[in-house]
Amino acid sequence: MLKIGLTGGIGSGKSTVAKVLEVLGVPVYYADEAAKELMHSNELLKQQLILHFGKETYFEDGQLNRKHLSSIVFNNKEKLELLNSLVHPATIADAKEWFSKQHSPYVVKEAALLFESGTAEGLDYIIGVTAPIALRIKRVMDRDGVTADEVKRRMANQVDEALKMKLCDFVVHNNEQELLLPLVLALHNELIKRSTEQ
Repeated sequence: MLKIGLTGGIGSGKSTVAKVLEVLGVPVYYADEAAKELMHSNELLKQQLILHFGKETYFEDGQLNRKHLSSIVFNNKEKLELLNSLVHPATIADAKEWFSKQHSPYVVKEAALLFESGTAEGLDYIIGVTAPIALRIKRVMDRDGVTADEVKRRMANQVDEALKMKLCDFVVHNNEQELLLPLVLALHNELIKRSTEQ
């Protein structure tokens, strides 16, 4: 079974590519969603977050206080790195367990910070999804209801898109000039073929 990484900058369309692959029957692990879930369910991680970010990190009912956490890490790169250093190991362990339960020619791990988090190791191939910056900004503004400046700040916390794509084995150009579905289908067929050659 091949283990495939799927990454791309914010607004690139990596989640759209992941959803298409899921429709094609490919199991997809969504690392960002898993990280959010683990911040609710992993007791050790919760204790670490409270220790480093204060008891206000969780409401009395045990739910994560995203507003509190965001206010701490929003403009503080050191605190953001600390948060990631706590969450990423839990997500890596969770992904490893998830991989062990899959039975498919290939599986996909979708993660915005695949390279930044050091979780690209152990993957057979990496797919990068890219799009022009102006289009990415517009997509995120429309999706999240935020300003262009907010999107640019989020982009600044990710590895440069061009550099990220150079590290990928396959690149999907999601620029709205080509239909995305045929590109993903061709990629899917190539990965099925490579999984049989293992």
